[in-house]
Amino acid sequence: MKCRPLSVRHLFYVNCIGLLFSMATITLIAFSFTLEGAVFIMGAAEAVCALVWFFVLTQSLGKRLSRFACELCDTLDNMMDGGEAPETSDNSEALLARISHRLTRLYKIMQENRRRVEEERRELQALVSDISHQVKTPVGNLKVAADTLLTRTVTDAERSGFIKGIRSQADKLDFLVQALVKTSRLETGVICLEKKTSPIYDTVAQAMSGILYAAEKKQIAVSVTCPDGLMVSHDGKWTAEALFNLLDNAVKYTPSGGRITVTAEKGEMYAEIRVTDTGKGIPENRQAAIFRRFYREEAVHEQPGVGIGLYLAREIIMRQGGYIKVVSQPGKGSSFSILLPLR
Repeated sequence: MKCRPLSVRHLFYVNCIGLLFSMATITLIAFSFTLEGAVFIMGAAEAVCALVWFFVLTQSLGKRLSRFACELCDTLDNMMDGGEAPETSDNSEALLARISHRLTRLYKIMQENRRRVEEERRELQALVSDISHQVKTPVGNLKVAADTLLTRTVTDAERSGFIKGIRSQADKLDFLVQALVKTSRLETGVICLEKKTSPIYDTVAQAMSGILYAAEKKQIAVSVTCPDGLMVSHDGKWTAEALFNLLDNAVKYTPSGGRITVTAEKGEMYAEIRVTDTGKGIPENRQAAIFRRFYREEAVHEQPGVGIGLYLAREIIMRQGGYIKVVSQPGKGSSFSILLPLR
């Protein structure tokens, strides 16, 4: 059977009745032994004194608890509104001090959660804005080409040109979607990188196979130096993806007749895969920005791409405990290095 909780007033009445009953019982027992009438007077006086002091104690304790409850409510309201941190209480009572300390910890946790939610909201807004900006151009081009084919009489040569343009814009949209899917799956943990100790030569060869045709088409000389026995703990598939993105950029931004050099070396704690090109180079004040998602410099907008390759490459390497560094000077080319821990 569930007991109904007593209110503070009823609890006070119950304690008063219990106190009077106890004092009366003690007085009667004392009278039965002494048979003196003065015992009743003393018992009544003690009962009155006990009731007075009990009332004073209850009132002071009630006011203190009431004040603490009001402060607690104000603090909780302030915390929910995102106001200032609650003040640490110096109450001597251990219970009130423990509550105060836990409120401070709860406030810090709430503030951290609120900060994370706000940061995620800003990132989501930026992502939606970036995707909208990236999609707007190819979609607009597709609409123009389609409207032209539907409303105008064109020659076979013009029709072929429009169809090629439509195919090019569709390929750009497909590339954007694929890049976004890879990035999203990596960031949300859908893809877990599995590090295994394997030859780095195989990873370099896998990445190189994706850019050889484009490099040959631009008559770019590509050389590779990689020891066969260099073993590194890494995820071969995704590391090859990151390395391919670096190589793909090197081919895009290196002029015809240029040179790309790929070198793999073993250090004391890291294995380094370095991609060096003879391209236009990157100013020092832009070298941190190039790893941002969808970042592209104004001077290279004529080149194909959406500005997500370097961002994805950095995410892949960082999730394996490594990092990417860049050394570059305008007019003297760039050197991107992937550094992976040996174990």
